[in-house]
Amino acid sequence: MKILANDGIDASAKLSLEAKGFEVDTNKIPQDELPARLNDYDVLLVRSATKVNASVIENATNIKLIGRAGVGLDNIDLEAAKNKGITVVNTPAASSTSVAELVFAHMFSVSRWLQYSNREMPENGVANFNGLKKTCSEGIELKGKTLGLIGFGRIGREAARMAYGLGMNVIAYDPMIQTAEVQIQFHPDAGLPSLTHTVKTISKEAVLQQADFVSLHIPGGQGYVIAEAELNLMKPSAVLINCARGGVVNEKDLVTALTQGRLAYAGVDVFEQEPPVYDGLLKLNNVSLTPHIGASTAEAQKRIGDEMAEQILKHFNL
Repeated sequence: MKILANDGIDASAKLSLEAKGFEVDTNKIPQDELPARLNDYDVLLVRSATKVNASVIENATNIKLIGRAGVGLDNIDLEAAKNKGITVVNTPAASSTSVAELVFAHMFSVSRWLQYSNREMPENGVANFNGLKKTCSEGIELKGKTLGLIGFGRIGREAARMAYGLGMNVIAYDPMIQTAEVQIQFHPDAGLPSLTHTVKTISKEAVLQQADFVSLHIPGGQGYVIAEAELNLMKPSAVLINCARGGVVNEKDLVTALTQGRLAYAGVDVFEQEPPVYDGLLKLNNVSLTPHIGASTAEAQKRIGDEMAEQILKHFNL
């Protein structure tokens, strides 16, 4: 059987699948060519780049399994797959730590003006060192601040664990969860016992009004969750972090809030369109930016590959 890993797969997972007799093709097929070339494969694996829309699925006469190497499934037409009898799987737990750590990378970045100084120091670090020092000298600490989480699933709870370790307060909103246990674990060599804390979720409005940092951990495909009305609820000193999905934040409303001083900072890893068509966020000094790399760590990719390989073998009873 043949597997098309159109957005790549970790080398160890590829080897384990090949050891079971699969042929794994990692040569990317362009989006517009997929419908005509899928008949050579039994399994299609994607990340976020490839869109498995109805047109792709309609022509996937030989595909038996579609795997999304990641958390969300918004780039796969689940209804079309169901109608064709194609099983769809993903890897919901494998990237939680990496995404949550990127959230804090953005939080640290804007808290100490790293996004600005990293732009300016190469060009002006000699001629305007004192000026840059003055501009970047109004940083804040995360300790003692309140992190508000919109969405309290695996990644949201992982972010909560990290926040507690930094001495932050945590509040959360999730329409599907009323209470959740957050287990705070330490490095095994530290010799410290793990702790468990129960978090009771509150309303989205309360999270937005109370939080110093708001981080989104929600699926895409539901329209704007954060737009002008929601941004107006936030503190002018607050920070919005989106390492979840593009399209859940109205980017133009966010730029307006940031430029008018109604919001202090933002950290953005995902965009309404990728590559971005609207570049307003890219030009602001008070925005920390990354190019959709939430799960792009060596550790996460290995876990994702291993989990996906296990699901493929289980599907085919191997």
